[in-house]
Amino acid sequence: MKVKVKNLVKIFIISLVCICFIALANGQDNTIIKNEEESKMEKATFAGGCFWCMESPFQELDGVKEVLAGYTGGQKEDPTYEEVTTGKTGHLEAVQITFDPSIITYAELLDVFWRQINPTDIRGQFADRGEQYKTAVFYHNEEQKRLAEESKERLQGSGKFQVDIVTEIIPASIFYVAEDYHQDYYQKAPIRYKLYRAGSGREAYLQSTWEDTTNNSPFKKPTDEELKNSLTPLQYKVTQDDGTERAFDNEYWDNKKEGIYVDIVSGEPLFSSLNKFDSGTGWPSFTKPLDPQNILEKEDKSLFSSRTEVRSKDADSHLGHVFDDGPAPTGLRYCMNSAALRFIPKEDLEKEGYGQYMKLFE
Repeated sequence: MKVKVKNLVKIFIISLVCICFIALANGQDNTIIKNEEESKMEKATFAGGCFWCMESPFQELDGVKEVLAGYTGGQKEDPTYEEVTTGKTGHLEAVQITFDPSIITYAELLDVFWRQINPTDIRGQFADRGEQYKTAVFYHNEEQKRLAEESKERLQGSGKFQVDIVTEIIPASIFYVAEDYHQDYYQKAPIRYKLYRAGSGREAYLQSTWEDTTNNSPFKKPTDEELKNSLTPLQYKVTQDDGTERAFDNEYWDNKKEGIYVDIVSGEPLFSSLNKFDSGTGWPSFTKPLDPQNILEKEDKSLFSSRTEVRSKDADSHLGHVFDDGPAPTGLRYCMNSAALRFIPKEDLEKEGYGQYMKLFE
């Protein structure tokens, strides 16, 4: 009897050892498989303004394993959100994507990236202004660099944009993962996220630029002869010949009334009195546009210097220039010509067809 018990114990011990070896082997096999899968993964890093809005478009793609919101491109080690938002760390808000190139290619990710941004904006993205909201492709190897440059060239040559694409293509650097509450924000706070996308102007811009290839703007620019008949000589000179009116001798430089400023030719909403300030220059100055999608910015190399010209989107009117010497919170000074603008007092917004802006003054 004792012999049988001993034999049973031996059999049990041997079986247990075998099971452990099998489990260990399976564990090693799973680890090997997992390591092999991870070794196949690649990373892509894009900056497109507010990183909340850049996560969801990539999370939904087959072949994308992970999308992280974070900061990159700057000098500050392990920065916080509060530090990055000052615009003084050199970091951009960005997303880093881990993807399987056998399922989705880097070129396909680039196509998705371009369709999330305004690549012609050198001051930020939509309502978010400042260095930290600029756009960039951070390449991780020479192949990514080549693909990014080729895709940028194709987009520039497509004729979709009237001005230069200013999105930078630069080497990837240390990517600092943002605080937990920023990760997957579109899932954690879906209502606030949707309101932000709409309120910032991003949603409307993307729909008008990418989802509809035709120009649905009701505005059709008048002929040159019609413009000469409808505008004053100064208005024509400023808007059509890129002229500049005299400082302290123009209609709105000292205007303190509440209301909005629209393009003199097309009526596009451009600026609000809420963002107007006395710059001391003698021209109406604003810290930011009312509707960023109605503003185009391009490099101006006239007068033996490099400046940033501001034009209206539909009418292509010359409005003025933007400078980096403005007050907080944007640090920008949109220095405009009164002759390019028409002021609509808040009490006239409804009857002039701009009733949606009444809530700004409530």
